[in-house]
Amino acid sequence: MTSETIISICLGIGLAASVGFRVFVPLFALSLTAFLGGWELNESWQWVGSLSALIVLGVATSVEIFAYYIPYVDNLLDSIAIPLAAIAGTAVMVSTVADLSPVITWALAIIAGGGTAAAVASTSGATRLASTVTTGGIANPVVSTVETTTAVVMSVVSIVFPIAAIFLVFIILFIIFKLYKKFKSSKT
Repeated sequence: MTSETIISICLGIGLAASVGFRVFVPLFALSLTAFLGGWELNESWQWVGSLSALIVLGVATSVEIFAYYIPYVDNLLDSIAIPLAAIAGTAVMVSTVADLSPVITWALAIIAGGGTAAAVASTSGATRLASTVTTGGIANPVVSTVETTTAVVMSVVSIVFPIAAIFLVFIILFIIFKLYKKFKSSKT
């Protein structure tokens, strides 16, 4: 395995984790990076770096971020975010992984990309639901701000420092695990 392959896997996993917080933020970041020539996408995914994709993903990102600040819409978005995150996490992985056979690329994309994104999205949704139940939704804008900020930071770190992004992913997954255990024990 080449260093380019390892870096591409780290980039994909980092962006996939970011997808779990906001579906379109990392896709927009990847599109912008590819458009500016900062990352070469796999051949069949080069359209992501086009101007039209950049515009569409930019608008989708803005709408998604804004929608999470609307009461009840944020919970509705969470209900569709998990499957969308799994798909987007898989897509991000497939588009960035370099120099691997298609079988390994897709297996890695589904397991590491889709799995990471779905795990983060599930916990994110549970956090918002807990916020809605305990505060009547008053704290949801704070949750939304933290999620959006995390998605932006993870996207930037993944693109600029892909190896460091893997460590952040492990930290995020550890925090998610701890929150899940705390949430589960408080329900019993």
